[in-house]
Amino acid sequence: MVAEKSPRKSKKPIKKVPDYLVYEILDGKAIYYKGYREVIAGKKSYEEVMGSSTLQAFIVAHLVMLLGRKLDENLYTILTSEAGIHLDKRNNLAGDVLIFDETELPIQFLDEHYAAIPPKITIEVDINAEVENMTPQDYMYRKTEKLLDFGVEKVIWITTSSKKVLIATKGGDWVIKDWDKEVEILPGAAFNIGQYLKQKGSKFA
Repeated sequence: MVAEKSPRKSKKPIKKVPDYLVYEILDGKAIYYKGYREVIAGKKSYEEVMGSSTLQAFIVAHLVMLLGRKLDENLYTILTSEAGIHLDKRNNLAGDVLIFDETELPIQFLDEHYAAIPPKITIEVDINAEVENMTPQDYMYRKTEKLLDFGVEKVIWITTSSKKVLIATKGGDWVIKDWDKEVEILPGAAFNIGQYLKQKGSKFA
């Protein structure tokens, strides 16, 4: 008697991730918004995963207002709201706060495309990407190295969970500080996140 083969279980088709859930392209690979799986499963809306937390948004707003007070707008162009940077055909990255020399990115050059020139400074607050096949630290370091190789002079990461600030410069030492220490962005413009949150009465100080 010939044993009958058990019927094969049909595999569920893999759903393609929509382009609007792509946060960045890093080394030719798509990096998706944190929580994108919940959107595909219908458990969350796109708007729920693309937005920042209130703490992240508060810190970014503080930095932008500080830079507005401290920097001459005739010398610098400041972009925010996860502004895009086009490094090459394999790398499109996003930044929370980008500072350009005004001569490099004057108002006449602003359009509907990503910036194709390196900002002078980039500032990131937390990781808004779903990091897969690497650790969050690996992602942070790889993105930082990409930006520095592209020509960014200084990359600053603020992490709210660890209350740390990473300051990286091309060819220089990468420094990690507690976020209640002063960090210089540019001469005459520095921040102290921990101190500012304490002054405002935040429980996260």
